[in-house]
Amino acid sequence: MKKYRNVLIAGLVLVLYSSGLMAQGDIITAAEFMKMFKTNKNMIVIDASKADSYKKTHVKGAVNIPHKSLYKDSEIEGLINDPAKLAAQFGAKGVSETKTIVVYDGGSQKYSSRVYWILKYLGAPDVKLLHKDMDSWRKARVPITKMPTKVVKATFTPKVNSNIIADIDFVKSGKAILIDARTAEEFNGTSDKSVGHIPGAVNINYKEVLTDKDSFKNKAEMEKFVAKYQLSADKPIVVYCNTGIIATVIYASLKNIMGWNNVKIYDGAYKEWEGKGNKFANKAGVVTSKKAKSSPSGGGC
Repeated sequence: MKKYRNVLIAGLVLVLYSSGLMAQGDIITAAEFMKMFKTNKNMIVIDASKADSYKKTHVKGAVNIPHKSLYKDSEIEGLINDPAKLAAQFGAKGVSETKTIVVYDGGSQKYSSRVYWILKYLGAPDVKLLHKDMDSWRKARVPITKMPTKVVKATFTPKVNSNIIADIDFVKSGKAILIDARTAEEFNGTSDKSVGHIPGAVNINYKEVLTDKDSFKNKAEMEKFVAKYQLSADKPIVVYCNTGIIATVIYASLKNIMGWNNVKIYDGAYKEWEGKGNKFANKAGVVTSKKAKSSPSGGGC
């Protein structure tokens, strides 16, 4: 009887894992979040959505840190602030590297993944990503409110993890598999947002690591994904997009679902490559340095 019960439990665990209902690395479900919400007194929640969205509704107790508030005022769009300034920004919102930090967004995984990656870059050891799926949130009874959270300032001491960021020189070195996480049109240079891609890059749309409901794919699905593109943990991988946002979705998936530690984000991305006068390849195989039209939305990132 005991043996039968153990087999049954093992089978149930397997079913839950394969269906994506259990935590995978730092990616947690609404039910798991609620367990932490009720018991972890050292937890802080970040809503990475725009301020307008936060004002309409957010998790009770969450602080609002829109991803765009973490960028430099620079000619190159989307570059993150220096570590000291980032640490001050997070601290001003009550976020400390000593806390359990849970990040979510409006449901796209783009902005939460971006803030997640920035926190991991700053060396925060305990950061979680929460899917926003209103059906699962209702079932788990995640508390929602319109009331702004009273912020209690904290001290954030950064310990920069340079292993997860790539600069333009590393991209040029050819030491890594280079993934362009944008649309095929942007990659090919047939979009008015882009004249092409960084030479040598392969195009893998970031949505390929998400389900049709924009949740992260589970381990079995991701194993098929990495096999399709012949990716492995044996060689460094650098992911970029237009401004470093959607690239972080692929980072979060490979890091947490696959458990790979060799994935970097090229934070300068397309915009820096273009801004510094580097050449692009496009569908016709032509290398060009002609500028694309600017886009207020970050060109899909």
